[in-house]
Amino acid sequence: MLADMFAYFAEAENWLGDQGILIRVGQHLWYSFIAVVLGAVIAVPAGIYVGHTGRGQTLIVTAANSLRAIPSLGLMTLLVLFMGLGLLPPVLALVTLAVPPLLAGVYSGMRSVDRAVVDAAWAMGMARRQVIGVELRNALPGMVAGLRGATLQVIATAMIAAYVNLGGIGRYIFDGLALYDYGRVLVGAVLVTVLALTVDGLLAVVGRLVQPGAKAPSRRAAKTLRAGTV
Repeated sequence: MLADMFAYFAEAENWLGDQGILIRVGQHLWYSFIAVVLGAVIAVPAGIYVGHTGRGQTLIVTAANSLRAIPSLGLMTLLVLFMGLGLLPPVLALVTLAVPPLLAGVYSGMRSVDRAVVDAAWAMGMARRQVIGVELRNALPGMVAGLRGATLQVIATAMIAAYVNLGGIGRYIFDGLALYDYGRVLVGAVLVTVLALTVDGLLAVVGRLVQPGAKAPSRRAAKTLRAGTV
């Protein structure tokens, strides 16, 4: 199985073309991107409202936990029965995965802002939207953490799109199982793992950059680091 996987990766023709690895990875990222964006459209406003006002906390927590309990593949199959084949059923199923961590990240980030900062903003005569802006700037670490969790879960689960004859990395899993080609199944497993870890690492860097007090190194410091003289 390992030999078959390495042989598949070694073939240049498997990387290019309409069925190539690069296209499959691009499709996988596209499905994941759509799901995370739609999840953010739902979760961010709700998280801002609850985080700013403190109202509806119980409802938000209950809704988030309910969404976490829904099996993505089962939900997608049900949506396909009602809506037919296409991109919408798997994307909607993935949205249910994206909303809870995004919602938790925005809400917890807003609630973790120092109340003294918020009170100072009100005392300066800021309008409500300006106060919310202050809260959001201070809530960025929590929001990025929520985005990181949502993106990781969606990328790891987006393989279900192949179950309804779409593309993405999941094609290697389902096609390999159908053909008893377990080397190809392993190709899909390795690709989705590497992709998830890579995106997660990039978002971890973003999370560090938005931490309070974080700043980019000076040009002189950057040159020193590159020269290896530190």
